[in-house]
Amino acid sequence: MSLSWGLLLLVAALPLGGTAAARCPTPCICDNLRAHVLCLNGNLTAIPGAIPELTKKLDLQGNSFTVIPVGAFLATPYLKHLDLQHCKVERLEEGAFRGLGRLLYLNLASNGIALLYQESLDGLSSLQQLILKGNRIEEIQSGAFGHLGSLTVLDLRANALVYLPDMVFQGLQALRWLQLSHNALHVLGSEAFAALPTLRRLSLDHNELQALPGEALARLDGATRLDLGHNPITYVAEEALAMASLKNLFLDHAALQDVAPNAFAYSPQLRTLDLHENQLRGLPPLSGVRGLLRVNLAGNPLLCSCLLRPFHDWLARARVQAEGSCTAPPALRGRPLDSLRPPELRCGHPRPPPSPTTPSERPRAASSVQCPRGCTCSPDFHHGSCENRDLRDIPQGFPGDTRLLDLHRNTFGMVPPGAFPGLKELVSLHLQSCGIRALHPGALRGLESLVYLYLTDNRLSTLAAAAFEGAPRLAYLDLDRNAFTHLPAGAFQLLPNLISLHLQHNAIRELVEGDLAGARGLRWLYLAGNAIRRIAPAALAPAKMLEKLHLEGNHLVEVPTAALRGLPSLSKLKLSRNPIKRVGDGAFLTVASSLQHLYLDNMGLEEISSGAFAGLGPKIRSLYLESNKMSNIPDMSNFTGLEILNLRDVPFHCNCQLLPLHRWIDKLNLHVGATCGSPAEARGLKVKLSTTFQTCPGWGRGEAGGASPDKAKAASKLSKNRTQRHVTLFLQDTEARYPGKNRCKKLP
Repeated sequence: MSLSWGLLLLVAALPLGGTAAARCPTPCICDNLRAHVLCLNGNLTAIPGAIPELTKKLDLQGNSFTVIPVGAFLATPYLKHLDLQHCKVERLEEGAFRGLGRLLYLNLASNGIALLYQESLDGLSSLQQLILKGNRIEEIQSGAFGHLGSLTVLDLRANALVYLPDMVFQGLQALRWLQLSHNALHVLGSEAFAALPTLRRLSLDHNELQALPGEALARLDGATRLDLGHNPITYVAEEALAMASLKNLFLDHAALQDVAPNAFAYSPQLRTLDLHENQLRGLPPLSGVRGLLRVNLAGNPLLCSCLLRPFHDWLARARVQAEGSCTAPPALRGRPLDSLRPPELRCGHPRPPPSPTTPSERPRAASSVQCPRGCTCSPDFHHGSCENRDLRDIPQGFPGDTRLLDLHRNTFGMVPPGAFPGLKELVSLHLQSCGIRALHPGALRGLESLVYLYLTDNRLSTLAAAAFEGAPRLAYLDLDRNAFTHLPAGAFQLLPNLISLHLQHNAIRELVEGDLAGARGLRWLYLAGNAIRRIAPAALAPAKMLEKLHLEGNHLVEVPTAALRGLPSLSKLKLSRNPIKRVGDGAFLTVASSLQHLYLDNMGLEEISSGAFAGLGPKIRSLYLESNKMSNIPDMSNFTGLEILNLRDVPFHCNCQLLPLHRWIDKLNLHVGATCGSPAEARGLKVKLSTTFQTCPGWGRGEAGGASPDKAKAASKLSKNRTQRHVTLFLQDTEARYPGKNRCKKLP
């Protein structure tokens, strides 16, 4: 028996592809039977150069490489599995993995990588799993994943990501699971997940998201599971989540205090909703989720009074299973939701609920937590809340590690200088609906970590230049529904990191030069629902990085073409519900190189000139023209990248002048909703199906009923290309399996 084992070990120790023992590096073990090489914890400072060429699995855990240089693995082209965990890697040079076209699995976990360069992962065309967890990645350059078309799992857990820019995952056409847990994500670009057509699962738990990133998530039409637990999300707003295929949503261990009744109305496939361990006192009946089977509310401070009865009745009607138990009133404390009968859910004489900080409602240990009187402080979540306490003065004395402070629905009137002492770690500050008329200079002094400031629904009409002194990292500023009649010029000079500015539903009448001075990093500007009649040509010039401009619901009578000049990154422009009757030639020429989403709906448009869309073309992905009055539109055949085209409620005149539109719509694989308004015999018919065009000169060339010669030629060419590609792949695979043995003649 011992002799047999000895022979087996001897065979296993022979180097791959030969018999010379020198072919196996000294600190490594080479397993000939399985084509594996193990070089574990060998204090190696460079990739060994004598690794057998036919190695399929290479394990280099526990070494000290620091940098993976260009072409580090060119000598081992047959690798399928490469493990570089715990190797102190700090940098992947561009082209580090070039030549590993067969690699399926790459593990780079627990290293010190801070940046993924554009070509760091070049050459990994077959890679299926990439593990990058436990690094310190702060930035991912555009195109970093552009050559990973076979990747199905990407693990970016436990890094230092704060922001995901648009299209950051472009190229991952086969990705099914994206893991972003345990980062510090505050900001997600609205197009961050736009290039992930096959994604089924997204893990965003254990981050710093303050609100549901609904716009970014709406791009994930096929995702079925979303993990958002352990984020400081306090509220899920109306229609916040539009994910057509979502079945399982996890929002556990967040900071939820309320959920809108129709929050999930655009996620009709939802089956499981996990809300356990939040701060919910109850829920309203949920609309639009007819297939919901289970709601988990365990660990919430549920108040089982008459206020919960509509939700309780809805559970019974919708046959939804609910987990959770009552914390109040005392008579029902501990009772499971599914054991309650409607008569038990009653309200007596109204009285304020017990303070969450009293011994009867919280564990005794919590009484030692530093917290202002009448407020609630959560050491686990680093949250403080004095919401709706009828406070006249801003309370002080919150724990120094507080990251989210919710003071909304009080009556402060003003915010004095130094209002938030000792809160250097504060990330999010909620001051909505507090009757605030003035934000005094120095009010935010000391809030050096502040990223989010919510001042919605107050009475602010102006801001001093020093209003934001002391909060240099402020990225999101929400000033919706205040009393501004003009932009607070000069107030943004101290905010170099401002990304998103909300000034919707104020009374702003015009934008003038200097209004946005200092807002050089601004990307998203929301000005919907004001009274803007004019935008000066240089008013937007300081915001050269602007990507989204929302101007819907104002009083503009023409497209502000001159004001859009100098915005090379503008991709989304909303002009809906402005009284613009005519769009003239070259209206969007100044942003034609970047514009992707254009909203011109509900404006009463009567005419779009033939050159209105000059310069626009394949980059346009969505165009909204519904509910207007024009009877024709210009040629849009060069809009080859369209994903959404809405032409509903437009009274098209279906005569021969509209034949180009009819032909174009007929070729589109989109539901556009275009109908004829005239002549009488065609009224109400789809433009695509109307027979009025059959009498037009040129009818029949390329129409339905027979493929055009161009289409047939293109199909033949595509078939030939596919055949040649399959032959090439076969020959390449044969050469890979039997090097030097391929003697087949090249096929034509």
